[in-house]
Amino acid sequence: MAQLSIHVLGELTVQHDGLAVALPASKRSRAVLAYLALTARPHRRDRLCEVFWEIPDDPRGALRWALSKLRPLVNEEANERLAADRERVTLQTSDVSIDVRELAAELENPELSVGRLQEMAVRLQEPLLDGIDLHDQMLFQQWLTAEREDANRLRARVLRRLSRHTDLPPNKALPWTRAWLELEPFDPEAATLLVTQLKQLGHTEESQTLSRELAERFRTAGIEWTPSSSVDKSPADRDAQKRTDSREFLVRQKIQFCTADDGVRLAHALVGDGAPIVKAANWLSHLELDWDAPIWSPLFRELARDHHVVRYDERGNGLSDWDVSDISFEAFVTDLETVVDAMDLDRFALLGISQGAAVSIEYAVRHPERVSHLILFGGYPAGWRIGATHETIQEREAVMTLTATGWGRDNPAYRQIFSSTFMPSATAEELSWFNEFQRRTTSPENAVRFLSAFGDIDVRHQLERVTVPTLVIHSLGDRRIPVETGRDLAATIPNAEFFGLESDGHLLLGRESASQVFVDAVREFVARA
Repeated sequence: MAQLSIHVLGELTVQHDGLAVALPASKRSRAVLAYLALTARPHRRDRLCEVFWEIPDDPRGALRWALSKLRPLVNEEANERLAADRERVTLQTSDVSIDVRELAAELENPELSVGRLQEMAVRLQEPLLDGIDLHDQMLFQQWLTAEREDANRLRARVLRRLSRHTDLPPNKALPWTRAWLELEPFDPEAATLLVTQLKQLGHTEESQTLSRELAERFRTAGIEWTPSSSVDKSPADRDAQKRTDSREFLVRQKIQFCTADDGVRLAHALVGDGAPIVKAANWLSHLELDWDAPIWSPLFRELARDHHVVRYDERGNGLSDWDVSDISFEAFVTDLETVVDAMDLDRFALLGISQGAAVSIEYAVRHPERVSHLILFGGYPAGWRIGATHETIQEREAVMTLTATGWGRDNPAYRQIFSSTFMPSATAEELSWFNEFQRRTTSPENAVRFLSAFGDIDVRHQLERVTVPTLVIHSLGDRRIPVETGRDLAATIPNAEFFGLESDGHLLLGRESASQVFVDAVREFVARA
C-alpha cells in the first residue's frame, strides 16, 4: 500500500511514496480535495454543491465530475479512501499524512529542539493552499480564511516556544519574538517579552519607544497592558490553557455511521473525554453545523470539556439518511438503541431535549441497566394530538401547512412562530441563522413528517416505570411546552428532581446566562454516584 501525503502549506501537492502526482487542472477540483482532506468528515452532496458550485445549472453533475478526477489520486485497489453514496461524500484520512496536521501534533511535544522549532516556523511561513482561492464562492472562502487563521495561530505557538526557549540567549531569541509580535500584534505576552529582551540587550531607546507605541496600541484596543508587566505573570502555557473553540471541537469530533434494522444509515459522533453522556436526537440537529450554532452548541462544548459526549442525527435529518420510509416515535427509540449498541457503551448518562425526552424515557424503561442518569429538558410525555382540543389540532395542522411552504425561507409568518414560542429572546441575526440552519438540516417534506410524528408521542404509561435517577430541567418561561408539563413529569417519575431555569426559551440560546446554569446542573447531577 502506497504512503499517501497531502501538502497544504504552499501550493497543494499530493505524493505517493514521496513522488508527486499530477493534480487536476481544475482549481475547483483541487479545492474540493483540500476541503475534504482538512475537514476529514462526511459532507452531504448538497452541501458540497453549495460550497463549490453556487451558480452552475447542474452542480451535482459538476461534483460527480470532480470526484471522478480525485478518486485516482487517493484510492487504491484495496483502500477506498474517497467514498461516496447517494447522500454523502467522505475522504478517510486516518492513513494519510497531511503536513499542517502533523506539525500541529508534533508541537504537542514539549521537548522539541530549537532547530526543529526553527524548521517548523519557516515551514509555516508558507501560505496555506496558495493559489486555491475561489473568490466567487463565499462559503469556501470563509472556510479557507478560517483555516489560514488556524495555520497562523499554529505558527504563533511555534514562535512563542522559540522566543522563550531556554537554549536561546536573548540576542538569538529576539528575531523570533519580533516575528511573534508581528503575527499577533495584540498579544500582551509577546509585547512584554519583546520589551524585556530589548532592555536585556541594552537597546534602551528602542525599548522605550516601543513601550510607548504598545501602550497606545493596547489602550486603543481596550486591552490592559503596561511596559512593566512581568512575563512571569502570563500563563505558563496559554495554548494548553486556551479554551477550545467550535472549530477545534469540529476537527476533534469523530463522525461514524451505523445502520438501523430497516437499512437507514445513522450518523453519530463522539468528542471529549470523561464519563459518557449520550444526547438523544431531537429535531433540528446536524453534527457538522451544530458547532457553530447559537442554539445549544456552547452547552455541548462545555460538556465535552469533561465528558465523553455522544450525539447523533436522527433519521431524516442532518448527516443521517433523509430519504427514509419511517419517521415515527418507535423508529426514534430503536435508532437510539442502534447508536448506543454501535458505540459499545455499557452505561452512560442520557440527555433528552424536547421530544428527545420522551425517547429517552422509553429507552430508560427498556434498558435501565445501561442508563446511569436521566436528564430531561423541555420534555413532554404526550404529543399535541393526545387529548387536544379541536382548536389546538387545527392550530398545529396550520403550522404544518405553513412549514411545508415556509421552511428555510425568510418568511415573516413562519419566523414569527419560532420567535414567539421556541426562542422569544432571539435576535434578528439568530433567527436569520435559524432559517438557514433549517434549510440545511432537513427537507420541508421531512419537517412536516416530524411535526406529525411528534403529535403521536405518548409515554405517559411509562413514567411510573422509570427506575433510574432522573433530573427534569425546564425553562420557567417556556412558551412552547409550559413549565407545568415539566413539573408534572418530575412529580410522576419516581424520585425525580425538578430544576427550573430562568429562561423563556424552549430552544436554549448558548449566550443566555441560563445556559451555564444548565451545564452546572447537569454536571452536578451526573457526578453523583
